[in-house]
Amino acid sequence: MKLVVLSANPNLYSTKRLVEAGKKKGHEMHVVDHTKCDLVIEKKKPGIVYKELEISDVNGVIPRIGASVTFFGTAVVRQFEMMKIFTATESQALVRSRDKLRSLQILSRAGLGLPKTVFSNYSKNVGGIIDKVGGAPLVIKLLEGTQGLGVVLADNRNSAESILEAFNGLQARVIVQEYIKEAKGADIRAFIVDGVVVGAMKRQGKEGEFRSNLHRGGSANIIELTDEEENAALKAAKVMGLGIAGVDLLQSARGPLILEVNSSPGLEGIETATGKDIAGHIIKYVERNAE
Repeated sequence: MKLVVLSANPNLYSTKRLVEAGKKKGHEMHVVDHTKCDLVIEKKKPGIVYKELEISDVNGVIPRIGASVTFFGTAVVRQFEMMKIFTATESQALVRSRDKLRSLQILSRAGLGLPKTVFSNYSKNVGGIIDKVGGAPLVIKLLEGTQGLGVVLADNRNSAESILEAFNGLQARVIVQEYIKEAKGADIRAFIVDGVVVGAMKRQGKEGEFRSNLHRGGSANIIELTDEEENAALKAAKVMGLGIAGVDLLQSARGPLILEVNSSPGLEGIETATGKDIAGHIIKYVERNAE
């Protein structure tokens, strides 16, 4: 089969692993930079031009769309869908997952456990917002933040009020969440492909750091999920409509709490921690669905 990996950087670990896994299965693999595609839209004949050539005879697409180019990247994925080509991540699910507020609303409606969260439209009642999530310490997140950037832990009420007032003054949209103390700066990433958890790791923030992101210097180890954690992760991916997902959750006294559902989860951390061929699972998923 002829498979396309949509990636702005062919040298990224995840991109290289997908190409490697596809070639190992005998597929013709192509990396296409979605930011440099031209979309041709005409009656019943959608097309995509890349490097002055029209893309054709593609059997399946694996999107690796960065958060900063979600709008155009999603348009490219949608164009492939219009061309009746299977995409491992659907365009609508991609848009849904990148909207943190919408994601939380969908997860809440599905009855999944979440940290108490408040979103407001630059409310001046910062004290009331702090009370709604159980007081300080609390976590403040920029709606557009990724990889731990734009995430702040406010240790006390005064700092929480100051940070919220500062963000409001800058007209930066944020969500405010309760701090789960018993998680001790750790979270779990469950990697899901086609309704199955193919790998899971526990990420621990470095000393003095509450964020567990590996990009922030955290460490990761393989973990076996409890039935409750596995069911929560699978349900989260399903309600978000994602065939491939990295579900981040916290271990709390009241059960697993979903933090985020990532539609383009990186492969390096999970493959290194688990020793599993996650890229191979993704290729098999495409094989099962592509024409």
